[in-house]
Amino acid sequence: MQSDGVKPRAPRAPRPRKAVLTVSERAAARVAELIAKKDPKPLGLRLGVRTRGCNGLSYTMNYVDAAPKNDEVIDADGVKIFVDPKAVMYLLGSRMDFVVSPLCVY
Repeated sequence: MQSDGVKPRAPRAPRPRKAVLTVSERAAARVAELIAKKDPKPLGLRLGVRTRGCNGLSYTMNYVDAAPKNDEVIDADGVKIFVDPKAVMYLLGSRMDFVVSPLCVY
């Protein structure tokens, strides 16, 4: 067998994946505070979407006791945030924050 002088390429290292969403320090602290108040203590918080009303989708947040299969996992300052695979497309590039204002808390 003849060699044509082409060297075989080494396989590329996989690129690091960007997180689905970023979580601010304030949001991570608030989630940790909420989790600490629950008994028994949940593993983390799960974000998802569901069909609702005439505008289409609404976001959901639930405590989880075990890591859901196939969810994206974000570790934010020791707090685990799980993202439902169906919600990834809607949350990609988002930032979770916690703000206290005189008018509302959100």
